[in-house]
Amino acid sequence: MNFLPIFSAIFFLVGTIFLPIKADPVEDKQALLDFIHNIHNSRSLNWNESSSLCKSWTGVTCSADHSRVVALRLPGMALRGEIPPNTIGRLSALQNLSLRSNSLSGLFPSDFSKLENLTSLHLQFNSFSGPLPLDFSVWNNLTVIDLSNNFFNASIPASISKLTHLSALNLANNSLTGTLPRSLQRFPSWAFAGNNLSSENARPPALPVQPPVAEPSRKKSTKLSEPALLGIALGGVALAFVICALLMICRYNKQDNDRIPVKSQKKEMSLKEGVSGSHDKNSKLVFFEGCNLVFDLEDLLRASAEVLGKGTFGTAYKAALEDASTVVVKRLKEVNVGKREFEQQMEIVGGIRHENVVALRAYYYSKDEKLMVYDYFEPGSVSAMLHGRRGEGQSSLDWDTRVRIAIGAARGIAHIHTENGGKLVHGGIKASNIFLNSQGHVCVSDIGLAALMSPMPPPAMRAAGYRAPEVTDTRKATQASDVFSFGVLLLELLTGKSPIHATGGDEVVHLVRWVNSVVREEWTAEVFDVELLRYPNIEEEMVEMLQVGMACVVRMPEERPKMADVLKMVEDIRRVKAENPPSTENRSEISSSAATPKATETASSSTAHLDSFLS
Repeated sequence: MNFLPIFSAIFFLVGTIFLPIKADPVEDKQALLDFIHNIHNSRSLNWNESSSLCKSWTGVTCSADHSRVVALRLPGMALRGEIPPNTIGRLSALQNLSLRSNSLSGLFPSDFSKLENLTSLHLQFNSFSGPLPLDFSVWNNLTVIDLSNNFFNASIPASISKLTHLSALNLANNSLTGTLPRSLQRFPSWAFAGNNLSSENARPPALPVQPPVAEPSRKKSTKLSEPALLGIALGGVALAFVICALLMICRYNKQDNDRIPVKSQKKEMSLKEGVSGSHDKNSKLVFFEGCNLVFDLEDLLRASAEVLGKGTFGTAYKAALEDASTVVVKRLKEVNVGKREFEQQMEIVGGIRHENVVALRAYYYSKDEKLMVYDYFEPGSVSAMLHGRRGEGQSSLDWDTRVRIAIGAARGIAHIHTENGGKLVHGGIKASNIFLNSQGHVCVSDIGLAALMSPMPPPAMRAAGYRAPEVTDTRKATQASDVFSFGVLLLELLTGKSPIHATGGDEVVHLVRWVNSVVREEWTAEVFDVELLRYPNIEEEMVEMLQVGMACVVRMPEERPKMADVLKMVEDIRRVKAENPPSTENRSEISSSAATPKATETASSSTAHLDSFLS
């Protein structure tokens, strides 16, 4: 019997079975091991010889056939010192390299010239110094270069101009000198700010003009008489007076027409000027039990007022009363319910007493005016603290404060959801409705107003950025849509970005979509606010918070966790009271298992790879 065909078939089947098994690229793996073993890093990476480079190593991406490493992304990994020579430069198939936001120093690595397949290079926020490479033409495939916020000096090499595929360039905040090549002026000016560069096509300084030599034969006395000089002087003074008067008139007219205050020019008025509707003599301010404020409607309307802002539900005023107390008066707009329903909703909201909920002190209802009175909190809203301070020389919110805000807001919203038999909905959760009170508690404001309002047109709703996709009518917000809005708040705290923000051009980015796309591409570290990278040992907490946020903003409302479960997840991230944030010594003792099984299951489709970000 001829067994040859049988053995051939067996060998073919065995070969077919084991063919899909892909081995790690040995040389690339050794190059990365040489890199990590010869550089200072305070945070241990999960790189070791026994594990699969392509399947489990943090920040490493291989080609489809696992033959080469094509991407290395280690942003914010606490790498320190000079890049060891003959390590990363051996990854000749590398296409994407991101080492941003570390403490790398020394000259630009010379062996990077071997990385001829690079398409993107991110080395920003390090301490590299010295000149830039003279010959950028070796990276002809580069489309993105970000070398900003380092200490590079000397001039910009002309060879950068030869990169025909370059679409994004950032060299800001270095010590570069010399002339900016004309071919690079297609990039925005901020890409070169913080250097000592001059423009190649700048006009040369004008030559000094020599006064003409007067010819003796043409000399003529040009001295004016004293009466003429006096007339000119008086005419000039009169003209200046008229101009000043006109400017003052224009200025006051502008102030009267402009109801929105500017930070540097706060306009004060009586509240009666802002609340212009007629007032029913039979209607009075209704105060809630426990309120120690003593004033009536006329006292309130006479108060000196300042516009704090205009929001979805109306305009908020800071009112200074004659007894030196200060309150916030919210003038509602587009109220779509009658007096009885309005009063019923106010009684529900006014009865809430919780340290994480802003107490409603009083309300007023008439046909033309609906007012709500709250306590005034000096620090301002979380939105102002998170976004308003940047660029004004003030530091951004630190991580402990952001965690405290997340926990306090979650406690407040979870309590709101227990009111009115477990049926109350906030309907307007956003950073501008969350405050820190005088006791340091995080408080949620503007409760239950969505149910009273006329529905907003879709464009206005989309502009809000916090609304769940299923909410097409503001009056039909649900507790599940509140969870979505809280998830957006968490993403806002993590990224430092507004729910809807511009990218520098005309493009508008929706925060939820952006975070999902970044995480889907396994660039999770790129999500976090660069301001947070200065704080050590918080990476696990940030990733756990991101997991909770993404569980909250899933598209299907029935797949979102309940607010009580969200509260537990957030509290588990930092297992101490929010009012007593952990010290640096305690941080290492905080458990890393934050998400409950429900949250992990909910977010698994979009965040399963996040474990690879953690050491």
